[in-house]
Amino acid sequence: MNDLKHILKRCLASDRNSQRSVYEFYYGYVLKIAFRYMEDYQQAQLVSNDAFVKVFQNLKQFDLDDNIQILELRFKGWVRRITVNTALDQLRKNATAIDYEAISDEHWNISDASAQTDSKFLYKELISYIKELSPAYQKVFNLYVIDGYSHAEIAEMLGISISSSKSNLFRAKEFLQRRISEFFETKKS
Repeated sequence: MNDLKHILKRCLASDRNSQRSVYEFYYGYVLKIAFRYMEDYQQAQLVSNDAFVKVFQNLKQFDLDDNIQILELRFKGWVRRITVNTALDQLRKNATAIDYEAISDEHWNISDASAQTDSKFLYKELISYIKELSPAYQKVFNLYVIDGYSHAEIAEMLGISISSSKSNLFRAKEFLQRRISEFFETKKS
């Protein structure tokens, strides 16, 4: 975006063209984040639009006093956080009882085979496998692995214990490793 600071200042003044520019520039980014959490594309679109409403409503809280490179990085991170929180809010609204399980500490000593994953594995397949996870596992996996939250932050966001967060991540990784192995086995055949 050419002059993000100028465009955001115009957004603060409720300039619709500037808001449209921000929306169009960041829409794909926001939609990808929302889609990781939501059941289908239509729900992801709704979350994306809600996230943009929140971005524009709360833009006055965002500090515009950085140089352009830092401003762009901070703004993108701020938009990501709003999108994740909007998706989680929507999931909470729609949630019935999601089962968050805890496992004992000895299970954490198992080696992680995910470091051997072939780099040719496509993003599309990974997202489709993540969509196969239970809602509880999916949320924790996305928050920890993709969005970089700590187990303590996840526990607070989801209202679960830290050990439940770790357990759900462990089981999600275990499932995904199995699905990825199956994918590569079928590619060899």
